[in-house]
Amino acid sequence: MNITIGIPAFNEEKNIGKVIISLKKIVNDIIVCDDGSTDLTKEIAEGLGAKVISHKKNMGYGEAIKSIFNEAKKNETDILVTFDADGQHRSEDIKNLTKPIIDQQAEIVIGSRFLKNETNMPNYRKIGVKVLTKVTNMSIKENLTDSQSGLRAYHKKVLQNINLTDSGMGISTEILIKGHQNKLKIVEVPIKILYGKDTSTHNPVSHGTSVLLSTIKYTSIQHPLIFYGIPGIIFLLVGLSFLLWTLQIYAEETRVVTNIALVGIGALILGAILMISAILLYSLVSIVRENRDT
Repeated sequence: MNITIGIPAFNEEKNIGKVIISLKKIVNDIIVCDDGSTDLTKEIAEGLGAKVISHKKNMGYGEAIKSIFNEAKKNETDILVTFDADGQHRSEDIKNLTKPIIDQQAEIVIGSRFLKNETNMPNYRKIGVKVLTKVTNMSIKENLTDSQSGLRAYHKKVLQNINLTDSGMGISTEILIKGHQNKLKIVEVPIKILYGKDTSTHNPVSHGTSVLLSTIKYTSIQHPLIFYGIPGIIFLLVGLSFLLWTLQIYAEETRVVTNIALVGIGALILGAILMISAILLYSLVSIVRENRDT
């Protein structure tokens, strides 16, 4: 099978050369997306024979992944492996990463840093990854250990069937959610990560926020009746309770407690908006799914 390595890179002149040289021992088809680097990342990658896609400005991790997906799809690759440019990933793990796809056991394979509990990841990042993975698992009903790993292998079905939209770090979660929607099999294999002083680090706060917002967005679309409908019912019940309380006070004391009445009316309005949103979004999603399946 034709295997392509895709590397998103931004200002990685210190590491990109070593990464490409190590990968050249395993595969020949390497795509580097230079995401608006201001250093020599592009020149080094091209000099070592990689196919370089250049963004005129830094557009974000998600845009780099989308460019790599599009290029791999155009080249009709059988398996795309995404590989970080910062020297954290090991080329030795690619064989095990692609094996489930070659054996027709999966379409998406995640290199997990936690399956064997051998990671030397900083504790603050470990906690963040585990929280984000838990949220992702709730959305896709899987039992993954590392939803945020950048070392992954994708069958060509993923390139052909998933339309990516996220521009930031949330794209990793988007792929998993949309893969689940398309009934693509997701598995994990253990990998080792090399953390060092020269490895790049994304801001953990912005990374976590991006992934969390992405997960919420796609979960609300996938399950609108749960995401909007249940809160809508709760607000409607709260609103009715406060209005009944207002009527009870009026019947007993012939006066209207404005604050209680306003809370009741506000809760009813919000509940009604959420319920209408749930019904409309559910209808739209159902129509889209029916058209996709026909």
